[in-house]
Amino acid sequence: MIKEGFGKKEDYSCSERIVYGANIAYDLGLDKESLKMAAGLSGGMYIEEVCGAIAGGILVLSKLFVKDKAHEGDRIKNLVQELIKTYNDEMKHYHCKELKEMYRTPERGCGDIIFKAADILDRIIERELGQ
Repeated sequence: MIKEGFGKKEDYSCSERIVYGANIAYDLGLDKESLKMAAGLSGGMYIEEVCGAIAGGILVLSKLFVKDKAHEGDRIKNLVQELIKTYNDEMKHYHCKELKEMYRTPERGCGDIIFKAADILDRIIERELGQ
């Protein structure tokens, strides 16, 4: 869905494209007000730190795999670590600044960066859900 350009026309940010797309793809049940929580993660939290697409992915993993709170077990910790490590292994960075320097283009913007985050997130979710 993100590969086909989901969220580009709407001018969604990196984090918004991941969370809004996952809301549709995985029927997360997030309403428009709840989806706004992804906005502040954009552009590496607006200081070019951890990529907003990865941060958005962490929100999605939390929604899907946390029953009540983070400290209920190691599952969310392990999934978040896997998301970040896999992204770093495949893209050589997980910080917005370096990713933009390496992959952002005038034509595609951060599309390739966002697509890779979505791809890794999908792989993790599908495995965890047994799909």
